[in-house]
Formats: sequence, structure tokens, C-alpha cells
Amino acid sequence: MRPIKHIHGDKKPHWVGDGFFVKTLINHLEDNPDFNYSHTDPFLLFDYGKPTIFSPNPDYKLHPHGIGLHPHKGFETVTIAYSGEISHADSTGGRSDILEGDVQWMTAGRGILHEEFHSEAFGQRGGVFSMVQLWVNLPSTHKLTDPKYQSIKRADMPIVDLIDNSDAGYQDTDCQNSDYQTVIGHAAIIAGDWHGISGAATTFTPVNMWDIELYTTGSTTLQVPETHNTLLLVQEGQVLVNGTAASAGSLIEFSAPIPDHVDAQTEHSSLPATDTIELTYLATTNEDTPIKLLLLSGEPIGEPVAGHGPFVMNTQEELRQTFRDYQIGNFGK
Repeated sequence: MRPIKHIHGDKKPHWVGDGFFVKTLINHLEDNPDFNYSHTDPFLLFDYGKPTIFSPNPDYKLHPHGIGLHPHKGFETVTIAYSGEISHADSTGGRSDILEGDVQWMTAGRGILHEEFHSEAFGQRGGVFSMVQLWVNLPSTHKLTDPKYQSIKRADMPIVDLIDNSDAGYQDTDCQNSDYQTVIGHAAIIAGDWHGISGAATTFTPVNMWDIELYTTGSTTLQVPETHNTLLLVQEGQVLVNGTAASAGSLIEFSAPIPDHVDAQTEHSSLPATDTIELTYLATTNEDTPIKLLLLSGEPIGEPVAGHGPFVMNTQEELRQTFRDYQIGNFGK
């Protein structure tokens, strides 16, 4: 079982533009003894937007809530909509509305300009808005890749059942009879691999991103590669993670992965060795409420990082050149 290293969450919320009220739970630029980028590589930054109620916007067409055109370079942004709707547009022509459960995965690469606003439909009606955004680093070989945009609809994501541990013995058999299994939740595989099931997104390095929901009492076990840095967000609800209680807004950082090497356990197997994470939905006298979680794991890139604002490069000289290019109109070229 992968031990918990630290739980992030005690951060003051702030506005990004006028449409996103978030807590920045991790930031690669932060000078924090409990965190530095090597602990979460390839994940650079994580903004948690708790459920927030927006009134209808009377000027939703001309002045939607959000953030206007701004640049990024050297990494990818991933936005997941839990409630509400987000309209995206960028300088490559990428454009879409992401609805509840959808994901936008934008590769900034050598440079992109984009904007994010509440959709017209959501601005007109208002309601609960909740999202997360994270930054995923790119290795030096792909820092200058062509920018691109993936609009990933919920219907495009493989959905897998999460089986209660009391029935775990049936998960590795060919028996599909539901009488022998208690399903306590499900996971949408946004990216990566779930026991041979591939996620919807394409990635430049090995990354798992699983959108998880538990909706009834029980425990289930996730398996993540031993060599991955691993994080788990509690988006909504309260849950036990490896026996430790965590509530909404908590980002759990697990202990450092085992270095990639061949040992007696894996040298004759094509499958990577895995660690386990146990999730427990406790019995409660209150009305059952789904627990929403986001599992992130990634193979560390292990390269130096030079970042400032919306740019993440490998050296300070590359960073200075990026700012010069942006100032003189050569950005993204």
C-alpha cells in the first residue's frame, strides 16, 4: 500500500479572472518544505475549484465570466468540468464547450494563446460551477511540439466498475455475474491505462487520470504503477484513503515512487509492478452522497524546470527567449 506523504488543502482561495474561484493546491514555483516539483513530476500545478454558485449574468454575451486571451508554452493544461460549462477558444482554432463530466486537454507546446469563459448557456441561467485545472509538464523533446487541443466528452471515456473489496476475488476471474460482485462506484478513464483499458486522451509521457465516483458503502482498491508519482484529489465528500480521513478540497500526495529498475518480481513480466490505494466510503446515518475523486499518477520526467507565469521551460535562457519572442511577436513560431 502506497503511504501518504502529505495532504495539501489549507490554501486561501483566489479568483482567476472573474469566473474561476480556486485554491492552488500545488504550484511548481512554490517554496514550500512540504512540496517541490520533484515530488509531483510531471504535474506542475493544480487548481481546485470548489462548487460555487453564480447568479445569472445579465451581460453573458458581451461580458461572460472567465479569463481572456493569455499565453502558455512548454506544458499542457487539463480542465475537468464537474458542474457548469466552460467555453474554450485558442489560437490554433480549437474551440468547444465542455459540459459536466467533459475534459479539455490543451497542449501548449511551442506556444498557444487561449481564453476560457463560462458558456453562454451557463452564463444565462447561472447555477453551481465547479472545476479543476492542472498543468502537466512536457519533456524537453516535446517542449516545442505543435500545439493542439483535445475535446474529450464524457461519452468518449471508458467507464469501469469499482468492486467492493469483499468481492475482490471475483475481479480476476472470468465471472461477470453481478450476483458475485458488489459495485460501489465507477471510474472514467480520462488518460492512461486501467488493467489494459486505455484512456481517451493521448499523452506525451505515461500519465493516469481517473475520474472516480463512490456512491455506496464499502472499500475498493486502486492499483498504480510503483514508478509513478501519485496524487488523489477529494473533489466532493469525505472518504478514507488508506485508512486516513480526507475531505473535499484535499489533495493527497503519496510517498515517492520506487525507482524504475528490473527486479526478481518483474523481470519475467511485461506488466509494471503496482502499489495499492484503498478507498473507503463509510456507512453514515446521513443521506448517501456520492464521493468524487480524481486520481493522478505519472512517470517522472526528471528534467530541470525553469518557469515563470504561463511559461515552463528547462533553462533560464529558454525562459528569457520565450519572453523576448512573446514581446516582439514571434511567440509560437
